[in-house]
Amino acid sequence: MREELLPRREFLGGVAILPLAGAAHAPTATGGMKLAIGADHAGFPMKQPVIALLQSWGHTVKDCGTFTPEPVDFPDIAKRVCEEVLTGRAQRGVMVCGTGVGACIAANKVRGIRAALCHDTFSAHQSVEHDDVNVVCVGAWIVGIKVVEEILAAFLKARFSTEEQFQRRVRKLREMEER
Repeated sequence: MREELLPRREFLGGVAILPLAGAAHAPTATGGMKLAIGADHAGFPMKQPVIALLQSWGHTVKDCGTFTPEPVDFPDIAKRVCEEVLTGRAQRGVMVCGTGVGACIAANKVRGIRAALCHDTFSAHQSVEHDDVNVVCVGAWIVGIKVVEEILAAFLKARFSTEEQFQRRVRKLREMEER
């Protein structure tokens, strides 16, 4: 497992994408996952292409809305995506809104969810590897579909590290949630 981890020094040297090369065009190493996706009206135009992409990689995708471009409140959609993850009906979640910020804030209000706003592949991979993130949030106004493709490939390929330092930190996050 250690050789699959993305070394921080490689990132700082500017070559963080090398271990992930080609990942955007293939399913994750473990095969298809059950995923939940949601978008508000700002993310709505990107949602269907993302669903098609994820399905082409062999994943099962539950669409949690919105289903029209009419204005909706992103917390309502985030609740639906997070519920799928928390019940185990989905292994991970994907949220798309205008900037991704609101979706990330809303998802992180749900106990048991660790959401990250990711607009690059390193953050997408590292958030799972080091922080056991289970929902990724992206901004449709910030990144295009090709970048989202790379982000999702990195997010879905990543696995939470078995190293004690990361396990300990996530335990502390859970403890903070319980207060």
